[in-house]
Amino acid sequence: MPSDTPQPAFVLVRPQMGENIGAAARAMWNFGLDRMRIVAPRDGWPNQKAVAMASGAGRLLDEAQLSATLADSLEDCDFVFATTARPRELTKPVYSPEAAMKLAAEKTAAGQKVAVMFGPERAGLENEDVARANAIITVPVNPEFASLNLGQCVLLTAYEWRRQVEEVVEVTTDLGKSDWANHADVDALVNHYEGRLEEAGFFFPPEKAPGMKVVFRNLFSRLPLTRADVQMLHGVMRQMVRWKEKRD
Repeated sequence: MPSDTPQPAFVLVRPQMGENIGAAARAMWNFGLDRMRIVAPRDGWPNQKAVAMASGAGRLLDEAQLSATLADSLEDCDFVFATTARPRELTKPVYSPEAAMKLAAEKTAAGQKVAVMFGPERAGLENEDVARANAIITVPVNPEFASLNLGQCVLLTAYEWRRQVEEVVEVTTDLGKSDWANHADVDALVNHYEGRLEEAGFFFPPEKAPGMKVVFRNLFSRLPLTRADVQMLHGVMRQMVRWKEKRD
């Protein structure tokens, strides 16, 4: 059964290729959407090519709501978006995918049923289809090549939906088995290097040594070091000293 999570229904209007229906199902499930509706598929239903392409998202195809007409598919909806790249001679608000899915999230959270229509591969939605929508979604694509594959358009819209309903961490760092080095870790490392470099006569001439040490310490304080990094750098200096002592 479909999940209980409030979400829009994605309506594939007269899709032509089973592979694209399967790709759309997979794209939807990638982002937690499982309300698929299919209107008058060209090659009939069920479609084995769709099943093969859907991979692990075959459940969406099994549970998809099949309709003979678009009117039947939309009859229970409160608000409908139509995806189209072509200009239409219809007065409707036009949303970016991000803004559309933000509005969809607000409406579904308020208990309304929202649908997003995707047209057939060859030419997209007809004006008669778009006329049934409350608003249009247009992707800012290259105007010289505006055609999006059905699966791609579904994927892009589903991604924007996910961004609206889930907290997305924009940047993260995988620390593996380590952790960030703290101030004491870095201080010990700097002291280790300063001591050895002083023995090697690096801080010269003497009147410039204090300023050189400040710059040196500042260098390490700017680096986002992990404890594993600090341990390695200690090891590097120890090995360099051993190598120097062996050569001497």
